[in-house]
Parts: sequence; C-alpha cells; structure tokens
Amino acid sequence: MARSNLSLPLLAALLGVACLSLMDAFMKGASLAVGAYSAALLRAVIGAGIMLPVWAVAGLRRPPPKAMKLHAERGVVSCFMALTFFYALTKLPIAETIAISFVAPLIALYLARILLGEEIRPTAIWGSVLGFCGTIVIVWGRLGRSDLDQDALLGLGAITVSALLYAYNFIVIRRQSVLAGPAEIAFFHSFVTAVILGAVAPLFFVNPDATVLSHTGAAAALTVAGSMAIAWAYARAEAQYLVPMEYSGFLWASLFGWVFFREAPAPATILGTALIVAGCLIAARRKRPEQTMV
Repeated sequence: MARSNLSLPLLAALLGVACLSLMDAFMKGASLAVGAYSAALLRAVIGAGIMLPVWAVAGLRRPPPKAMKLHAERGVVSCFMALTFFYALTKLPIAETIAISFVAPLIALYLARILLGEEIRPTAIWGSVLGFCGTIVIVWGRLGRSDLDQDALLGLGAITVSALLYAYNFIVIRRQSVLAGPAEIAFFHSFVTAVILGAVAPLFFVNPDATVLSHTGAAAALTVAGSMAIAWAYARAEAQYLVPMEYSGFLWASLFGWVFFREAPAPATILGTALIVAGCLIAARRKRPEQTMV
C-alpha cells in the first residue's frame, strides 16, 4: 500500500469537526424552540435537499447493494444518535455535552481494532487515554458545581446513549468511505434519517417559525460540509489517526457556546481541554513519515 501524507486528512477531519460543532449550536437553539425531534427532522430534510443536486453533479449512480446496506445502517444509527444528542443539548451546556461525548472516540479506537482489524499504536492508546482523562476532569468539575436535578440526569443519560451510537458510527463511516464518495454518503446520511423520522411526523412534528427554519437550514448546510470533509478524510487515513481529532470539538464548542448562549467554561473545563489537546497531538503523532503506511 502506498505511503500517504496524513496532513490533509487530519486537516479535513478538523474542519469537519468544526462544522459539526457550529451545527450543534444552531441545533440547540432550534431544539429548545420546537423540540429535538422536529429540529432533527427539519435538518435531515433540508440536508437531503442540499445534497441531491451535489450528488448529481458528482456523478449520480445507483449504489451497489453492499454500499446501500451501509448507507441504511448508518442512517438508522445516526438518526437515534442525533435525537439523543440534540435532546441532551436542551438539558446541558454545549461544551459539557460534547465533552461527555468524547468517550465515543475512545471506544471507537478499540472497535476499529475488533471490527476493522486496524493495529492500534501505543501512542494512539496513550493519547486517547489522556484525552479521556481531560473529559473526566471536565465532567467532574461540572458535577461538582451543579445540582443533579432531573433535567441534568436526563441529559447525561441521553448523551451516554448518543456516545455509544457515535462510537459505532465511526466504524460504519470507515466502511462507507471505501465504497462510496463523500457526496453520496452525505446524501444518504440525511435522506435515511429523514425517512425514519418522517414516518412519525403526524404525531410529533411542531411547525417552525422563520428563525427555527433559518437555524435548521444553517445546521443542515454545516452537517453536509462536515460529513463530506470527514468522509473524505476517512477514505484516506485509518480511524486511529483521525478519531483523536474529534477531541478538538470541545474547543469549538466552548467558543460557540459562549458566542450563542454565553456559556463560559469553568477552570476545570480549561484544564480538561488542555489534556484533550495534548491527547490529540500525541495520538496523531508518528515516529517518522516513512514508517507509517495506510
């Protein structure tokens, strides 16, 4: 297998995480207004509408059965992952919600070993453990200064379920990326979610106002951009190199949480972020460029 430069895949993954973190901020506002279900459905419908012409320009083709199966699998996983995550955002601050979700990349590293057969380097293990320790510091600081009321417990439960689904989602992305292009992946990601959520729309959908529509529209565009960037990256590098980039999401979440909701990070949050960034750098590090082939 040819040697590969990791710089572009790492940057693409970082850009994808930034887009998705900004999307979270827009979706928190929309979810608070009309509920997580309605906001998630609107995002999926708009996202599919954006991606259909993009996919057509990229070379519309009928996916082979194996790819279609993965598109459907990821759509189902992503549907419930998004619902639980957006619900958690209505109960917890953005930065803390994303911090807790960082357990997903840690789990994904080992799922990649079990399900994809990827060899995990010691630096990737230690970097992920350090990033996870940073997450624990953040969560501990949050719980230490906040009462655990019913809303907080519901939010913690929802983000735990979302994180487990997110970990498996990484594995499906890796499999998808070797069978389909980013445009196709991004379209079916939104389309399958829209179909699943739309099935119960008569029971749960809340009509949005102009502000909610604009927020979900921006969220849909950011989801498409982030998904395509991450799909492009995962097609060119192993999961163990890219997964640690997810930890940078906390930095973006802290920024967007402050800008949109005035959610200032606590001292424990700052310390945990430092550990997370250090973990990212360690996990992405290689001994020499020529020693690693993907």
